[in-house]
Amino acid sequence: MFLQNVLIASEQVAILYILVAVGAIADKAGIYTEKVAKSCTDLLFYIITPAVIIESFLSLEYNAETAKSLFVAMGCGFILHIVSAAISALVFNRCPADRRCIYKYSCAYGNCGYMALPLAGAVLGNEGVFYCSAVIISFQVFSFTHGIYTITKGKEGEKIKFDFKKLILNPGVISVIIGLPLFLLSVQLPEIIAKPMSYIASLNTPVAMLIFGTYIANTNFKSIFKDWRIFAVSLVKLIILPLLLISAFRFAGITGSLLVALSISAGAPTANNTVMFAAKYDRNTGLASQTVAVVSFISIITLPVMIALAQAVG
Repeated sequence: MFLQNVLIASEQVAILYILVAVGAIADKAGIYTEKVAKSCTDLLFYIITPAVIIESFLSLEYNAETAKSLFVAMGCGFILHIVSAAISALVFNRCPADRRCIYKYSCAYGNCGYMALPLAGAVLGNEGVFYCSAVIISFQVFSFTHGIYTITKGKEGEKIKFDFKKLILNPGVISVIIGLPLFLLSVQLPEIIAKPMSYIASLNTPVAMLIFGTYIANTNFKSIFKDWRIFAVSLVKLIILPLLLISAFRFAGITGSLLVALSISAGAPTANNTVMFAAKYDRNTGLASQTVAVVSFISIITLPVMIALAQAVG
C-alpha cells in the first residue's frame, strides 16, 4: 500500500509538471511569455476559479447524510487553515519584510484543488473527492480573505489599510455564497448554463500550470540554495503541520476516509495560488515560483508517508 501511494502521488505530481514544462517551453519559445501570462491571471482569478467553486457544489448530491458529512469536513477544513495560518505567522514573522508574505502564504495554503483533489480520488474514490471538495470550500474562504491580506501586507514603512469589505467581496467568497445555496436546495442548473460553466472550470488546472511554467522559466534556481527559508517552508508545510493536524483530528474522533482525506489536504504542497496572487498583487513571483517548485518536489516523498500514517491510525 505504501509503494502504491508513492506511485499515485508521484504520478499526480508528474502530470502537473508536464503542464508546467509546456508553459516553460512556450515562454522560452516566445509563444506564451510571462508578460502574457500575467494578463491571464485576471482570467483565472475572476472567471475560471469561481466557475470551479460553483461547479464543486453542483457536483454534490444533497441528502441528510451528505449535508452532515459536508459540514463536518468543512469544519475540519476551517480548523486546518486556522492552525496553518497561525503557525506560519509565528514561524516566519521575523523574515525579511519583502519576502515574509510569500513564506507565510506558501506555508499556510496547500494545493487543495490541483493536487489533493485528484489524489484523494485516486486513493479513496468518490468519497475522498467529496471530503476534499468540502476542504476546498474552507480553502477558498481563507485564501481569498486572510490569504489576500497576508500577500498584500506591505514592506517596512508601508501602511496597509485593512479593507474588510474588499476581502469579503471577492471572487472566492462570492462563489461560495452562490454555490452553497445551490447545493442545499438541490438546484440543477439548465444545461445551457451548466455546460459552459463546466467548460470554463476545466481550464483551471491547465491555465494555472501554464502560467506557473512561465514563471519557472524566468526563475533563477541557483538562488534556491541560498535561501534556507524555502526548505523551512517545506519542513513546516509538509511534515510538522500534517503530523500535528492528523494527531488532532484523530484525537477528536475523526477516522476512516475523512481522516485520510484531511491528511491529504493537510500534507498537500504549496498552493499554486501563491504564484497567482504574487503576480496579481505585484509581489516576488520568482520567490513564489521557487517555493512552489521546491515544496511540490519534496511532497513526492512526504505525501505518501502522511497518507499511510493516516490509514494506519484511522
